[in-house]
Amino acid sequence: MPHISIIIPAFNEEKNIAQTINDLLPLGYNLIVVNDGSSDKTLEVIKNFPITVLNHEINRGQGASLATGTIYALSQDADLIIHFDADGQFLASELEEFIQPLLNQTHDIVLGTRFKLERKNNHMPWLKKYFIHPISRLIDYLFTGIKLSDVHCGLRAMNRLAAEKIVIEQDGMAHNTEIIAQIKIHNLRFKEMPVTVIYKEFGQ
Repeated sequence: MPHISIIIPAFNEEKNIAQTINDLLPLGYNLIVVNDGSSDKTLEVIKNFPITVLNHEINRGQGASLATGTIYALSQDADLIIHFDADGQFLASELEEFIQPLLNQTHDIVLGTRFKLERKNNHMPWLKKYFIHPISRLIDYLFTGIKLSDVHCGLRAMNRLAAEKIVIEQDGMAHNTEIIAQIKIHNLRFKEMPVTVIYKEFGQ
């Protein structure tokens, strides 16, 4: 049985983080929540769960949180690492299917996509779907040389090889493009998998 760790970056997620953790715990994976300098009660909510909590004293950004969590997971001998948002947009029930390409050793990294196949609950805001994301896909392709249907989905999973090769240096949201660029640089085997996304607010 591979050692699977889920990295959950959390910034001011007191309203959502408990449900997200409760949904993930039955999977039996190692949960690592990185509290990214939250000013609300996020840390208070998560401290009594049977999980690992890493704490940034100041808010550094999602990229920095994923970097912190991934480095820690590798130090704990993780075989597979999953990046999973704290806000409840993704479904824990889809993870076992999502990581199958890694378990089958056919791919090194799996990237979630909101555009391949129609999934219920993927009610993406019109501005994102028809304006922001098409432009983002074009820009990312020009910079990385990799053509993806979704360049900014926060759900991804990688094996140990990919996690060791990919170094996240962008503290903010630019880490999405940074990761894609490093997939190309290190010639990692990648696959997009359709995922359900439940939109609660417009977001970044």
